[in-house]
Amino acid sequence: MRCTTTTGFLAALLLAGSLGAAELPSEAGQSAFAALAEIAAALRADESTDWSRVNLLALREHLVDMDEVTLRAAVEEQPIEGGVRIRVTGEGRTREALGRMIPMHTRMVQGHDGWRVESRPRPDGFEIDLTTEVAGDVARLRGLGFFGFLAAGDHHRMHHLGVATGVMSHGSHHGQ
Repeated sequence: MRCTTTTGFLAALLLAGSLGAAELPSEAGQSAFAALAEIAAALRADESTDWSRVNLLALREHLVDMDEVTLRAAVEEQPIEGGVRIRVTGEGRTREALGRMIPMHTRMVQGHDGWRVESRPRPDGFEIDLTTEVAGDVARLRGLGFFGFLAAGDHHRMHHLGVATGVMSHGSHHGQ
């Protein structure tokens, strides 16, 4: 079975009965790669894409920032009246990623589900107060903590498309 393309290879496997349609993977690899592949496919499918503005390297750098903050930042959380105080710190690339992500997420999450967000830079990272006036939501805020703060709302997909197309910036990444 000789094939010159991945599509040809998969088609040959399907025809040979070696691979059923239900067995095809749903994700295009590791999560950052899958996010890049999804955005690239969306841009290719959109006839109005302004290719002179597209910069997938900028999106890749943002995805590295997300990885740094999610996996390498040190996070301490303590209950405060009405919510949680979060101290998030890091060194090197992680600290730089915090500086690009925390201010933007503070703006994006402000008012989400009635939340109040205050973030203050520190020499080693940020301190974030995440509070609500809804008494029943205090436990939820504390349970969600820093990572719930990062994941709040459904703005990430549009943000990634905006970074890739030069419409949105996320700090001082290449070409932004």
